[in-house]
Amino acid sequence: MNIMWMPFVLVLVILVLLALVRLFLGPTAGDRAVSVDTVNTLVVAILILLGVYFKEVIYIDVAIVFALLSFVGTLFVAKYLGGEL
Repeated sequence: MNIMWMPFVLVLVILVLLALVRLFLGPTAGDRAVSVDTVNTLVVAILILLGVYFKEVIYIDVAIVFALLSFVGTLFVAKYLGGEL
């Protein structure tokens, strides 16, 4: 891997680990939902970074679809936690 990408990869890995800590230690369901959404957003960023590194458009397409599904899932969880479902 090119050395230029190492700081970005390191920052994303640290952020994913911090979000996973919040996922397991979060005192409320809302905290856990926010941390899952954060992990999903970071996965989208990682996919875009992989697409740039490998110069493949398919990673960007997968990132867009994953972001859309993550958004719909977040809306569903928010409605569930709000008591509307």
